[in-house]
This record gives sequence, C-alpha cells and structure tokens, in this order.
Amino acid sequence: MASDKLHPVKGFIKYMFLIKNKAKETMNRTSWNYFIIQGISDVPEHQIVTFVFILLTYLLALCGNLVILLLVYTNPHLHTPMYIFLCNLAILDVSCSTVTQHNLLAMFVTGNKKIYFYSCMSQIYFFSSLTATELFLLTVMSYDRYIAICQPLHYVTVMNSESCSALFLVSWLMGFIAIVPYIVLLLQISCYKSNVINHFFCDMKPVMELSCGDTFGLEVLIFTEGIFLLSLTPFVLTFISYVFIIVIIMRIPTISGRCKAFYTCSSHLMVVILLYGTLFYQYLRPASSDNIKSNKVFSLFNTAIVPVLNPIIYSLKNEDVKLAIKGTMTCFKTRVM
Repeated sequence: MASDKLHPVKGFIKYMFLIKNKAKETMNRTSWNYFIIQGISDVPEHQIVTFVFILLTYLLALCGNLVILLLVYTNPHLHTPMYIFLCNLAILDVSCSTVTQHNLLAMFVTGNKKIYFYSCMSQIYFFSSLTATELFLLTVMSYDRYIAICQPLHYVTVMNSESCSALFLVSWLMGFIAIVPYIVLLLQISCYKSNVINHFFCDMKPVMELSCGDTFGLEVLIFTEGIFLLSLTPFVLTFISYVFIIVIIMRIPTISGRCKAFYTCSSHLMVVILLYGTLFYQYLRPASSDNIKSNKVFSLFNTAIVPVLNPIIYSLKNEDVKLAIKGTMTCFKTRVM
C-alpha cells in the first residue's frame, strides 16, 4: 500500500526532472553569445596554403583598386562620370574584401574561430549592404553606358557632375537602407540549434539555417525584397540598357565602328556577368547538403577573386587607364632620375 501511495510522488519527481532537463536544453540552445566560424577547410595540411591564398588575393585586391583610385585622382582627364563610378566600385571591392576576410585572416593567425553575436550581425549587415550597393551601382553604370552610346550628343548634359553625384549617392543609400529590415528580423531570432556556422564568414543564409525558431517572415522578405528589389530589378534594368546598346551598335554601318562602340562597354559587361553569375548560382539554387562546399567556393570567388579581377578588367580593356598608367610610370621615373 505504501508503494502505491509513493507512485504519484515518483511520477511528479520524474516530471519535474524532465522539465528541468528541457529548460536546460533550451537555455543551451538559446544562450549563445558567440558563433564559431568553421572556415574554408578543416584539413590541417590545407591551412597554410589557404592562408597564403587569402592573404595574396586580399593584398592584390587592395593594391589593384587603390591603383585605380590613385590614377583617377591624379589624372584630370579621367574625372568623368564613368571613372567616378569606377572609383566607387573600387571602394566597394576593397570594403567587401575587408569585411569578409579580415576576420578569416585573424582566425588563421590566432586560431580563435569565435565571433561574437553582434559582430556576426554587423558582418552580415555590411557584407549584404555592400553587395546590394554594388548591384545598384552596376545598374547606374549600365545607364551611363546607354547614354554614352545611344545618346552621345546629350551625354554631357545628362551625366553632369550633379546627376552623377546623385546617382552614386542614391546607390549607396539604397544598398544600406534595403538591408535594415533583414537585420531587424534576424536579430529577433532567439533560438539556435548550434553556434557553429558552416562558412568562412557570417552570411545570412548559413545563420538562418541554424535557427530552431520560425523564420517564415525573414524568408518571405528575402524572396520579395531580395528577388525583386535587390536582384531582379537591377538585373532587368541592366539587361534593358544592354538591349538598347546592342540594337544601336548593330545599326552602325562599319565593323570598326561596331567594335569601338562595343569595346567601350565590354569591361562593365564582363564585371556584370561575373557578379550576377556567382550570386545567382549561389543564392537561387535549392538548398541541399551537397551545395555547402560549392557555396563556399563561389563565396570565396565572389569575395576574393572578383575584387582582384575588376581592376584588371578595367585596366586591360581601357585605353585611357593604360595611358594614365604609362604617364604615371614615366612621371615617377623622371622624378627618381
């Protein structure tokens, strides 16, 4: 009889024990104040090679884009809308590389893979904002090429200094304002299954995958604003600009004239294809475990290789930049001698 009376007591104790374990598990899942960046590769033999590669690409991107900025600043004949936009693109490339790679390089040196919660959110915000700004800026640059080729007589009046300044300022403002709703919703996530981010920097998609709560609102925002405002609208406007450009180029009677007209916008077109190609392949594919490694590769290409390629593309494909480089080198040799 006594054992029967103790049954409810045992059941109550067991129930309270389960509640305590559940609360402890929930607390462990929600009390992360830092994340652990998994990195590019866990293989120890790859660490030195990866570090050297990241460091070299960062230094090349820094030097290449700083050369573009220096050339435009020191050569008055390059003070035109196209090169002002190119300077903004160079600043974006350097900033994007710094935001994503400074923490990665520090991880290789110190071995500390921790990144605190708000530092992670800041990295997501600045990387996403810089990427959005670059999409808007490339759209503005396509409009600049459209005016230069399709309406050359009106170029000086349409693309004056005031309109040029307004266009790149609006690009920066739209890029940084458009990401604010994402961060607001991301900060409301209070439950994470793990604090290990399977990436080499804090990106929105890998962090969302760790959430154990409802991310439906954020997913809807990504689909609506991300697809239509940040991706589809700039892409469509850029595509329309190049449709008009190609139509006008095909109407030029001589082959040399066509080649010259196409040559003036080929550098920008190559940069557009590089950026949109990597972004579309990375973010518009269905999620699967097999895509994690390829996402890292394309993210590395977008954040490390593209900032190196952009100044090379513009310097190799542009006669004005080549002349500016030769003039600067000649001036430097003269001063040294």
